[in-house]
Amino acid sequence: MQQLSKLRIALLTYSTKPRGSVIHTLELAEALQALGHQVCIYALDKDGSGFERHLSCKFQPILAQSAPQEIDQLIQQRIQEFVDYLQNSSLDYGIYHAQDCISANALAILRSQGRIPHFIRTIHHIEDYNSPYLQACQNRSIREAELCLCVSAGWQAQIHEHYQIHAPRVINGVNLQRFSGDRNGTESQTKQKFGLTGEPIYLTVGGIEPRKNSIKLIQAFAQVLVDFPKAQLVIAGGATLFDYQAYRDQFLVIAQELDIAKSLIITGVLTDAELPALYRCADAFVFPSAKEGWGLVIMEAIASGLPVITSNCPPFTEFLSNQQALLINPDDVDAIAQAMRLIRQSDVSQALVQASQSILPKYTWENSAQMHTAHYKKMQKLG
Repeated sequence: MQQLSKLRIALLTYSTKPRGSVIHTLELAEALQALGHQVCIYALDKDGSGFERHLSCKFQPILAQSAPQEIDQLIQQRIQEFVDYLQNSSLDYGIYHAQDCISANALAILRSQGRIPHFIRTIHHIEDYNSPYLQACQNRSIREAELCLCVSAGWQAQIHEHYQIHAPRVINGVNLQRFSGDRNGTESQTKQKFGLTGEPIYLTVGGIEPRKNSIKLIQAFAQVLVDFPKAQLVIAGGATLFDYQAYRDQFLVIAQELDIAKSLIITGVLTDAELPALYRCADAFVFPSAKEGWGLVIMEAIASGLPVITSNCPPFTEFLSNQQALLINPDDVDAIAQAMRLIRQSDVSQALVQASQSILPKYTWENSAQMHTAHYKKMQKLG
């Protein structure tokens, strides 16, 4: 048995693109490595470019081949790519930790083959799948893990209700070396690249998809343009495993009907260096999301010195008060628009920024890594 003081940890994630659970994996891995553990990230890599940032821990890319568009077949192939690669690898870790359904299903297969002793799965949120196959994959990834972790009290309750499983809560963090209000000279280049000339500039991160509430956001923005005709709405990011083309098509049709296309900036996937600069170019962060595991981007925005508008429901209400953010009903377009107008008042904006800074010391990746380490050591003692 390994010495409990120093662990060998395999962290698995389904992508090298910057989505919430992927960023969680990267930051957790770095923090665990800084605590003295030996960490390797295994990630499916579609284009062979890996992660954009330099890592202090080991990284093993797994080439993800072209896959069918049909989602069940795509997921099946991605699981098998993990399995095929790991079956031909030297697996000598004390901890195997999946951050998503795909990698957890692969670990479940390897454990059934006797290749690994056990595995952990972090549940960032539960999906409502229409596909029986995807639902079965999700159920397997949760029920077959020796330990499930989750990142919010709200999802902890949901997991217990749906699966009768107690999933201990671990926290997310924010990297204050990457995200701050301190300008570094890249802001003007970022503004030029994306055509950011507006006043004010509203930013949201996560792309265009149903759970980001993108259509209601642009409907609210159209109202705001009446009062602030020079305003711009920037929608950043968007790399995702699922195809939301029908929703995007509807979004673009509505944007044309509202005649807001000229005031809308859709960046697509950003480089690792562009996102921190983009936060510093904005005047306010607007995130009326319908469903999140946690909302890492909110903490990034707060660390960058932005006032925040977000939904008045968990998980956001677990770490934000009405003094720290404008909390609105995400289904109410008028309420979103009113908050976007209100946040332009300097006294409101300054009060939100000042009050929200107090959450940052509570949510560090070092604290998260220490919480994970405690669970890992319990798992090792159990054998």
